[in-house]
Formats: sequence, C-alpha cells, structure tokens
Amino acid sequence: MKNEKIRNIAIIAHVDHGKTSLVNELLKQGSVFRENQQVEDRVMDSNALERERGITILSKNCSCLYKDVKINIIDTPGHADFGGEVERVLKMVDGVLLVVDAYEGPMPQTRFVLEKALALKLKVIVVINKIDRPDARVTEVIDEVLELFLELDANEEQLNSPFIFASARQGIASDNKDVKGTDMTPLFEKIIEYIPAPEGDENGPCQMLVSSAEHNDYVGKLAVGKISRGTMRVGQSVVLCNYHEDKKIRSKIVSLFVFEGLKKTQVESATVGEIVSVAGLEGINIGDTICDSEVVEPIEFVKIAEPSVEMTFMVNDSPFAGKEGKFVTSRHLRDRLYKEAVKDLSLRVSDGQTAEQFKVCGRGEMHLSILIENMRRDGYEFQVSMPKVLIKEINGVKCEPIDRLYLDVPEDCTGVVMQKMGIRKGELVQMTPHGNRMKMEFLIPSRGLFGFKSELLTDTRGEGVINSIFYDYEQWKGEIKRKEYGSLIAHETGEAIVYGLYNAQERGDLFIGPGTPVYAGMVVGQNPKGDDIVVNVCKKKHLSNCRASGSDDALRLTPPRKMSLEDAIEFLGDDEILEVTPKSFRIRKIILDHNLRMRERGKLLRGEI
Repeated sequence: MKNEKIRNIAIIAHVDHGKTSLVNELLKQGSVFRENQQVEDRVMDSNALERERGITILSKNCSCLYKDVKINIIDTPGHADFGGEVERVLKMVDGVLLVVDAYEGPMPQTRFVLEKALALKLKVIVVINKIDRPDARVTEVIDEVLELFLELDANEEQLNSPFIFASARQGIASDNKDVKGTDMTPLFEKIIEYIPAPEGDENGPCQMLVSSAEHNDYVGKLAVGKISRGTMRVGQSVVLCNYHEDKKIRSKIVSLFVFEGLKKTQVESATVGEIVSVAGLEGINIGDTICDSEVVEPIEFVKIAEPSVEMTFMVNDSPFAGKEGKFVTSRHLRDRLYKEAVKDLSLRVSDGQTAEQFKVCGRGEMHLSILIENMRRDGYEFQVSMPKVLIKEINGVKCEPIDRLYLDVPEDCTGVVMQKMGIRKGELVQMTPHGNRMKMEFLIPSRGLFGFKSELLTDTRGEGVINSIFYDYEQWKGEIKRKEYGSLIAHETGEAIVYGLYNAQERGDLFIGPGTPVYAGMVVGQNPKGDDIVVNVCKKKHLSNCRASGSDDALRLTPPRKMSLEDAIEFLGDDEILEVTPKSFRIRKIILDHNLRMRERGKLLRGEI
C-alpha cells in the first residue's frame, strides 16, 4: 500500500553547489514561514561551525507542504569527509534531488553521492542550480551529468531522469532551460509526479531502521528513521535488534515526533512512510531496527565506508596544561571520544599505547579537524599528533589509500602545480582548458595531500580550487618528502618581547606577537630553509653606556602569521604535536628539552633507533 500524502526526498550534491539554499526556498514557498517573516539565510545550517564555514556537516530533517502532500526533506553534507552521513540517510528516502552547479558541473562528491543513490535504486531529479551565474554553461553541464550516469552504469529509467533548471538564490525553477521560471512550482510538481510515495503494509507489525541519532537535553537520545511497516504508537512495547549483531533489547516508546517545517511535533502515532524521531529507547544505535515485540525482523544496514586517516589524541602535558580548559583529564577525553563514535559511524576510536592516549580514525583531515574544533569549543583541552594514513596489507602487498584529486587553477600556474604533484607522487589522469583556467585530475596518495592546500593557495595567488575524494587502495608509492621548511623553536619559557621577536623574524615567519606566553620547545615560527632553529623570543635589550633599554622605536615587526586549526594540523612534522585549548592552538616539539631533542636526533641519524 502507498501513502500518497507523503514524499521522502534527500538533497544531495558536491560542497557549495547550493543544497541548503535550495532547501531554504522550498521551505519558504512550502508554507513553512509566514509571508512577512524574516528568514535567515541557510536556515538549516544550525550548528555554529556550519554557519562560520558555510558548509553542512550534519544531515538535517525538515518538511514542507504542497497541495496537501507532505514533503519530508533531508539536507545532506556535500564534503567528502562527511560521506558517512549521506550514506546513512539515503535509506530513509524514496528519491533524491541531485543539485549540480551550472558552471562547475559534476564534481568528485557529485559522483560519490549519485553512485550511492543509483545503487539503492532511488529515483533522481537533476536540479541544475545557479543558472543565473554569468558564466553558466547549462548545455555542457547537462551532457556532463548524462555522461556521469553512463559511467555509473545507470539503467534506462535512471538515464531518463528529469532535469529542472533553478536559481535557489532567486527562488525560481523551470523544466525548460530556455524559459526562466517565476517560482519553485515546477520543482514541487516534479517531486509529486516523479518521486514515488512510500510503500508498506500499514496493518502489519511495526518495523523501522534507525538511520541517524541525535541528543536532546530533555528526552535523551532520539532515534530517527522511516517507518517501513505498520504503525508506531506512544507506549508501545518494541524490541531493538540488529542485522549484523545478535542483539535483542526489549524497550518502550516514550515519545514520538514527526518533522513539521523546521520543528519536531509530538504525536501519539505515525504510520508507514513517515520519518519520525523516537525517544525513550535505551541502548539504541544507528543501524538498529525497532520491531514489534511479537515479530522481530531486523533490516540490513548499509556498510559505511572505512576511515582512511588516523590521529592520536592525548592528554595535554605541556607546561601550560590545565590553564585554559575545563575538561582536561583522560577520563573526560575518553568519554567524549567514545560518545562521538556512537553518533558518527565514520569515526573509529580505540585505546592508545598508554592510558592517556586514544587512536581516532576518520574519513579525512577535515572530518577530524571538525571533531577537534567542536571539542575545543565545548571546553576540552588536549593534544593531537600529525595525521597519518591507514595502511592495509592486501594479498601480502603493503597498500595505501589513493585519492582522486581535482584542481582548477589559472593557466599560468600549471607548471608549478605539476612540479608539486610530481614531488607528492601525483599521477595526471586528465587536463582540460576552461577559458584562461586549467582543470586537472590526478590520482595521488592521500598522504601526499597533507599540507598541500596552503601550498596551492600560495602558488596560485589564492585562485586555486581543490577537491578530492577517496578512490581506492593501491600499492605503497614510496617515500614522500613532506616538509620543505623547518620550525623556529622557543629557547626558554617566558613572554615574547619585541626585541627577541625582531631578531627571530630574520630567520623566518613568526606565528606569535609581543606579549604571547611561550615555553621552551614551543614552535613560534617557520624557517623556509628547511632546518629547525632555536630562537630566543624572550630576549630583552639590556641597558649599556651607549643606549637605554627602552629605545625600541626603530624595531619594526612583521605582523605574525595567524594559524587556523587546519593550518596548524598541516604544519605538523613527525616530531611535533598540536596543543589544543578553548583559547589557543600551540604547535610544540614532542621532546621539549633542546639537548634531549638533539641527542635523539643524533641517534636517529646514526640508525640507533
């Protein structure tokens, strides 16, 4: 039986192709807001970090009404590092809107999300967005999308997917590329007509796969999913089970919510096809099935792609430990990381070599940096190691993860980019000119991308665009020289002084300004010549017969280079770690004492360790 009053769709796309802006317009024109209501831009990006970075990190549920049909919408992340979020939520929907930028065309993540949607046999509506861009190339992009469908072995029905031409910013859509729309009606009509209504036996025993989870301060953990069979009621006795585990937990539904607009509305019951949020189920995890207590039948859950990057999280043991953070112990760190792993299936957490270390594996540098940033904002203080790729042994051969890298650079920068790719073991797959820019595609070891983004921006005067996505595991490509620069290291603990900084800046770029507290072994700058140099930034000018100690008027300091979290992670060398607190990032050497560090380096050069 079909529930014709409901349509369940996910909006999928590459990062920054306009998914969240499109959702905004669907909500505006789908009777969610009053006509005179001021609506915030990108209203679905509720997390502070999402609003700052302009990206979606967590998938969100909402709904709107069109001609008495409720359209449940899931806005998904576009960045490859959060692909686990996309894979999960596609199990809740019957169709997808594939949003493609009218200039950029299909990008790495477009391929990834479309492949997942086609594999699940979901109906696809292609939305060519940003048709108002002056450089839009709609006809070419249509051809590129159809080529992508062919490459991904789409069947005949999928190849005949309808196209809609929209400008989410202007709130218009049209089913004809040559006719400008006036509102979103053509898109609403196509959703109702083309996306199938959810099917299921309304009178059968209740069954629901948990596709995502969230936490509420008042009702605890909430399990979100689509009811695939039967009717769910408050107070109903259920069993939690899992297709891949021998798990059977008896429980009871305490509260039931449906999504109306941007809010959750409490209801007494919900039936087949409805996306609901269930409270009161202890021990529920993503991938579990909620079943009627009389008929226990788990639903198979999609296998989430494995993580490829590892970092070690440690308790902060620097001389400034405990001064700026609220949660500083190994117990605090352990509880938070393991709680995060339950919520984010793409994350793997395990105990490290000591009680104060934890190994955290994720889908990429950004995936882990978002976790670090969220923990820092919540008051945690800790240290992290340099990211490393996860090595696999396949048929007795050492293999490493390879990424498919897409670069869009000015034509005159092609030479320097090719040179850098050679050093990083990148293999050119394709090269296409676009006006005065060049689009390039490489296969490159994932570790070859560490620190590359900042280099690319420098080499292309800030005009380079970089995108990458996991490709496959291939044989180890050999050593890659990671850092072509060295560190400037503080000689003693104290406060940075203008005189000391003035002398140090002759050696390289500084990361700190006057008045910054430093400790011996802390990295205070970068030496472009490749060697680590110890500098005394706390050095004062002493009074003598010739001069007064205060006459620093002639000393001019170059403004320090401000490091973001990503910059700091990219900078790290093998013998360095990053100290993270709610107020600061500090790069430091693992061995703080200069003499001990030199001794260890000597042993390494002699091959003793």
